[in-house]
Amino acid sequence: MITYFNQIPIHYTVKGKGPCIVLLHGFLLSPSIWNELVPILSKKNKVITIDLPGHGKSGCVAETHTMELMAEVINFILEENNIDQASFIGHSMGGYVSLAFAEKYESKVNTLVLLNSSTKEDSPERKINRERAIKLIKHNKDVFIKMAIMALFPEGKQKEFKHYIDKFTEEAKSFKTEGIIATIRGMKSRKDRTSVLKSFKGKKFMISGIEDPIIPFPNSQKVANESQTKLFKVGTGHMSVNENIDEIINIMRLIGYI
Repeated sequence: MITYFNQIPIHYTVKGKGPCIVLLHGFLLSPSIWNELVPILSKKNKVITIDLPGHGKSGCVAETHTMELMAEVINFILEENNIDQASFIGHSMGGYVSLAFAEKYESKVNTLVLLNSSTKEDSPERKINRERAIKLIKHNKDVFIKMAIMALFPEGKQKEFKHYIDKFTEEAKSFKTEGIIATIRGMKSRKDRTSVLKSFKGKKFMISGIEDPIIPFPNSQKVANESQTKLFKVGTGHMSVNENIDEIINIMRLIGYI
């Protein structure tokens, strides 16, 4: 399906019937990361996947894709489909967007699941790296994409998951440069939302990989403790839903989605 947010095309899919679950992918990725999970979740739920602005087939909606702006896009889609309550599974950046949505539209959120994600803002070092990334993208987008996608997987398992690395890399090469840069700016400027997760009144979960090279497991433990959130530990890197779908399905069952 296609909708138009400020006249910019945003692509999304709706599958199944029942309580609504919104799946939000991470940076440089697309809804294809959910390919194995959607058929299972959609047996009991209405599952919405969204190509976030600047990703997949969706256009670039601003010079900076703030987490708040992307939350507005999601709300626009939910309203268009007459959905007033939804649960969220946000992978990595999708988790940042889920938190922004929960802050802005808390009454619309039933359950929050942060998958390989965090409530924290970028560290000063990470912010400097974001600026370096923007310079590299302007000079050679494809090199940046290849390096960034490879870095999502544990170094010792990159050969094992080469098919995913190749697939996600090819997909990301089709994303417009301005959309990628707008999203980096948005992640760099995002605020700490630990307090949002802590005060959230619905069910809340974190799923973290013990080998995650992007968001180290001890960091996830700290956030879970600070926000009183149940943490599921999985034996994966940053791409848990692709590295070990069986473990993720089992967690979905424990949460009550299956």
